[in-house]
Amino acid sequence: MSTEEKPAAAPRSLAEALRGRDDVSLAALLRSRPDLITPVPTDLTQLATRAGTRASVVRALERLDRFALQTAQALAVAADPATYEELLGLLAGDDGDPAVSAALPHALGSLREQALVWGDDARLRLVRTARELLSPSPQHPSPTGLGPTVREATAGMSPGRIQDIVATAGLPSTHDSVSAVAALTALFNDPVRMSALLDQAPSESVEVLERLVWGPPYGQVTADPAPRLRWLLDRGLLLPTAPGTVVLPREVALRLRAGRAHRRPEPVPPHVEAATTHRPQVVDATAAGQAYTALATVDELLKDWHEGGPAVLRAGGLSVRDLKRTAVALDVTEPVAAFWVELAYAAGLLAADGEADERYAATPAYDEWREQPPAERWARLATVWLAATRTAGLVGGRDAKDRTLSALGPGLDRSAAPEVRHRVLTLLAGLPEGAAPSAESVLARLHWERPPRGGRGGSSADDGRGGAGGYPAEGGRGAAGHPADDGRGPVGFASAGDAQDLRSRLARWALLEAEMLGVTGRGALSAHGRALIGAPAPGRPEAEPEGPGDKLPVHHRPTPPPPALSPTEQATAAAAAARLLAPLLPEPLDHVLLQADLTAVAPGPLERPLADMLGVLADVESKGGATVYRFTPGSVRRALDAGQAAADLHAFLAAHSRTPVPQPLAYLIDDVARRHGHLRVGAASAYVRCDDDAVLSEILADKRAAGLGLRRLAPTVLAAQAGPAGLLEGLRAMGFAPAAESAEGDVLISRADAHRTPPRTPPEPVPDGPPVPDDTLLTAAIRAIRAGDLASTAPRKPAAGDSADSGELPRTTAAETLATMQAAVLTGEALWVGYVNAEGAASQRVIAPVRVEGGFVTAYDHTADEVRTYPLHRITGVAELADDEG
Repeated sequence: MSTEEKPAAAPRSLAEALRGRDDVSLAALLRSRPDLITPVPTDLTQLATRAGTRASVVRALERLDRFALQTAQALAVAADPATYEELLGLLAGDDGDPAVSAALPHALGSLREQALVWGDDARLRLVRTARELLSPSPQHPSPTGLGPTVREATAGMSPGRIQDIVATAGLPSTHDSVSAVAALTALFNDPVRMSALLDQAPSESVEVLERLVWGPPYGQVTADPAPRLRWLLDRGLLLPTAPGTVVLPREVALRLRAGRAHRRPEPVPPHVEAATTHRPQVVDATAAGQAYTALATVDELLKDWHEGGPAVLRAGGLSVRDLKRTAVALDVTEPVAAFWVELAYAAGLLAADGEADERYAATPAYDEWREQPPAERWARLATVWLAATRTAGLVGGRDAKDRTLSALGPGLDRSAAPEVRHRVLTLLAGLPEGAAPSAESVLARLHWERPPRGGRGGSSADDGRGGAGGYPAEGGRGAAGHPADDGRGPVGFASAGDAQDLRSRLARWALLEAEMLGVTGRGALSAHGRALIGAPAPGRPEAEPEGPGDKLPVHHRPTPPPPALSPTEQATAAAAAARLLAPLLPEPLDHVLLQADLTAVAPGPLERPLADMLGVLADVESKGGATVYRFTPGSVRRALDAGQAAADLHAFLAAHSRTPVPQPLAYLIDDVARRHGHLRVGAASAYVRCDDDAVLSEILADKRAAGLGLRRLAPTVLAAQAGPAGLLEGLRAMGFAPAAESAEGDVLISRADAHRTPPRTPPEPVPDGPPVPDDTLLTAAIRAIRAGDLASTAPRKPAAGDSADSGELPRTTAAETLATMQAAVLTGEALWVGYVNAEGAASQRVIAPVRVEGGFVTAYDHTADEVRTYPLHRITGVAELADDEG
């Protein structure tokens, strides 16, 4: 650089600060705040304007970690602009905190990267909207607990009263209120003089200051204040803000706090501690057992709904009664049943059938899923769970309109759920193999990375008045854009105090769901769970910092959003997880143990054909390490209804039993088979036919048949008023074993998997704001923004009657536009033009005309960095660029 070159001037606005960034820095901004790129801004000025809007700033503040937010809060109560030394003093205090000093450059860099702070270290400026959100006010107290400045608190005070305060404080009188307020402010900012003043204060007055110093800074007084309050009011240590209300000025509070804006600065995130440690092999084996149980539970759920499950509520979802029945069938609690139902729905294995009497049933995708190997089936469920926004833990709670949230119903999407699940598993992946953290340790880390917006979530506010995020809630809605949870404690896995913020509840549910799904075992992340999230192989755990600043650059980093894996990367991670899980799953068995009490014991998981057939032939009596099946007349009849003959059942049991077929079981099969199909039911409205007229006479004589409306049409035929289905059910209740037949007289075979919904697509996750742009989009967007900024800021010569810095493109006639274009072709100069495209969108461009003919101009477009042709009638105005001073 030339010795005569002047240093770059400090930026005067956020737009100028953005203009001084390189492409890498702009890409980092757009990646951390993707809402700024939707749609792509026309230039850097529009980008700066969008970055300062309230909605965008609120979203950016929500994604700050604790210390970065504390840094922004300190800037909000500092002078505007502030120096780096002033900011450091507010955070580290007069004594200085080495950990704060080490962490502040990174926190400030994070705020600069996200365009919340701009300017160099000598003139740090917080974006105006952020200052408005974070500055103290009576309506929205600051988390710092600080009140207004002396100048703000005395804005409506009479000049005489101000002069009285100055005189009582021992300061010389001034000629105007402005200088008097400045003198009082200087007194409170001077540690020596302030200490001397406080040494004169009565002990009762000092106690009042101590109660207000960390906030809230407001207090109530009577019309005739007590002497201890009067002493403070006379010297400006307390200032009236409204009748009966006083406030502790910000400068006084900071002197009493030794210069600190926060009682407890938190520059270093809390470490996730290992509560227990297990051998990695034990963790993986436990997780594999849970994974197998998860597959069996989902399979059992969908088998139970083979022929049509519960009805769909009019408002959508599953009724409370049906959820209870499902929980009983699965032998789990209702919240756990809601989790499995929602997981099957999210995976596309379960949906509504769309019929007039709409019911839930398995989808065709369920049959494809069952054909996959167990490890791949688990990987599909785990991948879906990790990305799903539907949150089963909310089932049973209330929405903003006080309506009950039901399983499979609307209102269960929470956009933050995937991010929280991914972050929880990532924190577990950072521990040594086999280490299981406590839930409180994980929550403390998450609270540091994303401070709760309100409630008792634990913030640095110290004022007990909420607002932990440092800014008011937007319209009473949660950070994910959904109605705020009402704290009534839905029937989730843990109510966790009812007043927790949503992210804390999501984190607790993530830990429990990961354990049920087999991603973790005994609270520690398994090897296949680590592969599922793409985490690297574990190495040595990080040691605790030995000193305040040790390892801080590694430990103190803002939490990035979860990586947006491409479909290929997701498939690769799922395949890796399946490969690690497959050897840990038990091998399916091809046999059972038949017992004389009409039961069969499966000592482990069964091969699918064997399990399917046994599920039809017998009823499950108990589950656990071994499954017990019981044979009953009803279960044997069910197998015969499915098309099996008695000989087939005998052969099946003999082939798959390690013990001889007990005689009572053989007799049961033969007895049911002898009576099965002896009666035939068809459609007349319905009829019963039987070759043995004595059996029909027995039916007519039975009082239980009165409701069927039977009458004899012939010696071997009875007609019924009930339909075929009701007639079948009624005769079976009477102890008979009728078989249904078709109009041609053939026996109808009923299959358990007869009912399926039409093809259904799984529910799409609800995104948490705009998606993070990929590198291709970022490159194109930055190029477009740079080009638009070049066109909008290019220096140009003033037209007649216009000033050079008017900022507006002069309107030129068609003749003037044509003449200027033709002259530029001869001279090779660039022009600044306004252009309206075919859709009516206006833009400004810098072009170098090459040829003008036939009503078109061909030019090199500096904005697009390519040669283009434009119709002259769409060019609204043209101006020459100013000479480059070189």
